[in-house]
Amino acid sequence: MSDDATAAPEPLPPLQATPQQEPRPDSPQPPDPADWTALALCELQQRRSSLEQDIQSLEERRRQLSQEIGSSFAGQSDAIARRLKGFQDYLVGALQELAISAEQMELVAQPLVVQPSPLDQTMSGAAAATAATVPAAAGLFSGDAELIRQRLAAFQGQPDFYAEPWTLRRTLEPAGAALLDDWFLNQGGRGAQPSSGSRNRNALITAAAISILGELYGERFQTLVLASQPERLGEWRRGLQDCLGLAREDFGPGSGVVLFERADALIERADRLEERGELPVIVVDAAEAAVPIPILQFPVWLAFAGSPNELNPEDDLL
Repeated sequence: MSDDATAAPEPLPPLQATPQQEPRPDSPQPPDPADWTALALCELQQRRSSLEQDIQSLEERRRQLSQEIGSSFAGQSDAIARRLKGFQDYLVGALQELAISAEQMELVAQPLVVQPSPLDQTMSGAAAATAATVPAAAGLFSGDAELIRQRLAAFQGQPDFYAEPWTLRRTLEPAGAALLDDWFLNQGGRGAQPSSGSRNRNALITAAAISILGELYGERFQTLVLASQPERLGEWRRGLQDCLGLAREDFGPGSGVVLFERADALIERADRLEERGELPVIVVDAAEAAVPIPILQFPVWLAFAGSPNELNPEDDLL
């Protein structure tokens, strides 16, 4: 064998590390993650600040609206509630004037006929026989003094809450019974009496009179109440309903009780009742300053003479 075959192989030269290239000064630098976090946090803080300002603005507007609403209705809620209640009770009865106006509408002018008052007429024999079917109020009251006093005494006992409609269901006070005794028997059912100081008590006295008149006249009379404010008429309606067991349909032009704000409408209605041979029973509220003169011509009327407190209209102006 030759020397080349037995010679050891020569070792390879060592690998040299490739030198790293330094970045060029003009190449873009990667963004720092800390800078992104700070930017997002700053933007969130700005949005939060903006939302807080909007919330404060809305809260301030809400407070302003609350103050405006409070100042607009302050001091008026009681008056509004009182007028609303009176109007609600009076709403159905207020339509009576429309019905009366429709009844009074004349397409052809009628000749004016002036008739003397029934109190000033002297009845002939034939007229007296006709009037016997519908007795005059004053004569009937004087002839039935015992019946009237029996009823007044019975009304002062225990109340009959289940009595028939148009019959007194409440207890009449002795002062009210004495007032009606004087009105029926001494005044002949036409005159003024002192007010009891309360519209509810006056309604109770009137209900007792209506109950007695119902026994004497049956359904041949109609009660006409004059009070110049809807609130007062509402109290009269509630008082008579409670004392006589009436329903809402018992108040109206064709029913037993009619409520009036104006005296002229009441007088026209009373004239029509007399023309039909029926008896108008007129009641004047204690708050009315005076009784209209035309009312004095009718055979049955009761006016409550009010005290200075009842005649004071300041409460109705609230």
